[in-house]
Amino acid sequence: MSSQFSVDLNCDLGESFGSWVIGNDEAILPYVSSANIACGFHAGDPSIMMKTIALARKHQVAIGAHPGFADLAGFGRREIQVSPKEVYALMVYQIGAISTCANVQGTVLHHVKPHGALYNMAAKDTALADAIAHAIYDIDPTLILYGLSGSELVHAGKKRGLTVYQEVFADRTYQLDGTLTPRKAENAIITDHRQAVEQVLQMIKYGKVISLQGAEVPIQADTVCLHGDNLEAVHLAKEIYQALRNQNIAIP
Repeated sequence: MSSQFSVDLNCDLGESFGSWVIGNDEAILPYVSSANIACGFHAGDPSIMMKTIALARKHQVAIGAHPGFADLAGFGRREIQVSPKEVYALMVYQIGAISTCANVQGTVLHHVKPHGALYNMAAKDTALADAIAHAIYDIDPTLILYGLSGSELVHAGKKRGLTVYQEVFADRTYQLDGTLTPRKAENAIITDHRQAVEQVLQMIKYGKVISLQGAEVPIQADTVCLHGDNLEAVHLAKEIYQALRNQNIAIP
């Protein structure tokens, strides 16, 4: 029986650095269809980038760039005041690095998903969003842009003529305007696995999410972000993957 719904499952990977190991990339790869690989600025390093691409290829998972601010200490989650021109350069530099790492292993990039503070700033700032979309288009207009559902980043990508996947989050709560609740705010993270699974199914099947304030917010779910930076996150990814299978929701 064919599925009425289809959704990509993505995960941020390759975020270890030098002697520091972050996440369990190999454990989560069986439950995702695309990987966003850190490009060495907010996390990752050349060796980790090469290793993570190889792991993704092993599991037949699509490879994407995950560029962020040059902020290892803050893991790319601190807002930095930058101009659109600087953002354009950040994107070109990091996408170029991960793309070359992919090319020498006989594969190519599938998508680009900005990381952390840069992602959230571009969700609201039209100029930053356009700088990101412009850089991706100039590098390779066939690359898919992953952006927060309904955000300025999505609009900028479509305006540039890019294919855009509107992204939703399994373990994050939402505000009335469709943005994510800031991580530092109370109840920003969903820790109840059942609640997270129900939220994912609701977003995919009904195109809506219940905001932290209790209101229904329209949302489009082309790709779902799963996190893999701890053991519980791997368990949640497995539960979401299985729930989609049980609901006959196709995963690429």
